[in-house]
Amino acid sequence: MKKILITIIAVAMSAIAYAGNPQIKFKETSFDFGNIREADGPVSHDFIIENVGTDPLIIISASASCGCTTPVIPKEPIKPGASAKIRVTFDPAGRPGDFDKTIRVKSNTKEKRKNIKITGCVIPKK
Repeated sequence: MKKILITIIAVAMSAIAYAGNPQIKFKETSFDFGNIREADGPVSHDFIIENVGTDPLIIISASASCGCTTPVIPKEPIKPGASAKIRVTFDPAGRPGDFDKTIRVKSNTKEKRKNIKITGCVIPKK
């Protein structure tokens, strides 16, 4: 009986957590840094997101395809109609040539995951 009650409570809490309607909209889903010099160090770009839904949007996590790329997500829920940014920093040290990095953004939307991307070319130190 206790297990059944715990299961019912867990299912009800899950339904409440996903009953809302947050929707994420990216101003852009990719950014090209063009040519960057390795000697100049890390470069960053802010991806602007907007909650076009009716409930708060929560960015749960963002993970990059490589350790050279670091995403920073908003810590607070994004209210309906509000915007926030995901800052993505790429470190070109020891990575000469073209790069193409994907960042997976996990949120509380129905789609759960969206991808954003950075590209460019690292000009090596002389």
